[in-house]
Amino acid sequence: MKFRQALFWDTNPKTINVKKNAQYIIERIADFGNDKEARWALDFYDKALLKKVIAKSRCLRPRTKTLWTLLLKN
Repeated sequence: MKFRQALFWDTNPKTINVKKNAQYIIERIADFGNDKEARWALDFYDKALLKKVIAKSRCLRPRTKTLWTLLLKN
């Protein structure tokens, strides 16, 4: 996946490791990602990891947490 600079404004998107930086990527996509990026995250990352990151994140907006919790409910 080629990440947008607008999504990762504080780092070079080309240097992000999708495995090592999973929490960082998931949080950014959950809060600021578009439909394509959200679908990629849902397809790429394990559902258990997504649930864990969303539940434990302290930087996500409350509405974002609610939406993603509902998306990952099953």
